[in-house]
Amino acid sequence: MIDRLSELGRWLAASARAALGSLSDLNLFRTLAPLLSRLAEAGTQGYPPEIKRRLMILNMIAYLIAITTLVYALQQIFVNDPKYRPVVIINLALVAVMFAVPYMHRFGEIAGAMLIIVSEYVAQLAFTAFLGNTSGLHIQLIVIAAAAFVVFGLQRLWLIIPTIGVGLALHLAAWFWYPPERALIAADKEFLNALYIQAAITTFGLIAASVFYAFRLAEAAKAETDALLRNILPDSIVERLKLKPADPIADSFPEASILFADISGFVALARRLGAGQTVALLNSIVTEFDALSERHGAEKIKTIGDAYMVAAGVPEHVPDHVARLARLALDMQEVLRRLREENELDLNMRIGMASGPIMAGVIGRQKFSYDIWGDAVNLAARLENLSVPGRIHVCPRCRAELDREFIFESRGLIDIKGVGKQETWFLLARRDDTPEATTDAAAE
Repeated sequence: MIDRLSELGRWLAASARAALGSLSDLNLFRTLAPLLSRLAEAGTQGYPPEIKRRLMILNMIAYLIAITTLVYALQQIFVNDPKYRPVVIINLALVAVMFAVPYMHRFGEIAGAMLIIVSEYVAQLAFTAFLGNTSGLHIQLIVIAAAAFVVFGLQRLWLIIPTIGVGLALHLAAWFWYPPERALIAADKEFLNALYIQAAITTFGLIAASVFYAFRLAEAAKAETDALLRNILPDSIVERLKLKPADPIADSFPEASILFADISGFVALARRLGAGQTVALLNSIVTEFDALSERHGAEKIKTIGDAYMVAAGVPEHVPDHVARLARLALDMQEVLRRLREENELDLNMRIGMASGPIMAGVIGRQKFSYDIWGDAVNLAARLENLSVPGRIHVCPRCRAELDREFIFESRGLIDIKGVGKQETWFLLARRDDTPEATTDAAAE
């Protein structure tokens, strides 16, 4: 008997090494990955994401139970003793039941979980009845204490608590009802010792695997949420919200710059293009603007239709906030010129830019956003409105800050609402650009 069990152990170890060696082949792993994903998602289609994650965990638990149970069945078949035939049949039946779990999801989100729980209760009690409590198979009922939370979800405490209670009662009953002398099969001691070791390993393994998989999915969901949040809010604001979610986010900045951009004549253009082409064009423009904002170290605030708002110097102060937006504005106009040629559309954009003290913060409780306000914000919006298609309209403060690095053209005195008459400027180009580029920009 010991020789046979040793031979089985060597065979299982060799099989495991071969499997691990195969998985180390990257091509095979890439081939298996979609299959494993489909197995995990089997029967979960149509469920909301949170429920789907829980059902995927349930599927993986079912597959783990099926694999470990199949190992038991192979071991008992390998012994080749007719007295173990009832145990082999129960094991094989349990394997079939576990593989049926994904099918049960179509009957409800807890149908598969109930099938696992009930079948494990019946099987473990039957195993102990046949082999006695020294086989240790009934200790696998302890897995229910962890698995019940995973398979039912925390919102079903009314079901989890009695499930764990029944599992505990059956575990104790199996111990007291089936001592060795009352076992239906007189099993060899070496065989029972091997079963006990495997039962202990299986119990620890299933608990660890279910908790690991649950945490892995939870971490993945958290990462997705975090990535989505960072697409809505600046990174530093996200970190502050995570540390103190109940605290309001409100900051004052003595110096920052704001840029407003608006595509001129876009309503008429959209009416001519239709919804599909309009959305595709806007998506192309905004995607490129977003990439430019990130490259120049600016913070996109929001888009409203065809209007684009971006700031520099918030939420973290930077000394060159005006220059960052000036470089960004020139590149945005260059992108629009390229898209105009590629799409053969009459695309022109007005840009307004101002700097000064502003306030910023997170507003709203559900569809919240990071927004900025202040005199400099209002001035940038009005400069954009008073700009000319294809031009970058800036305030005197921006011009004074950038005069050494950029070329400007005076717009003259204009009447700005809330400010009065003031000389403003058009930003033309960088001073280190080629003369041809500067001439083209001035003639635009």
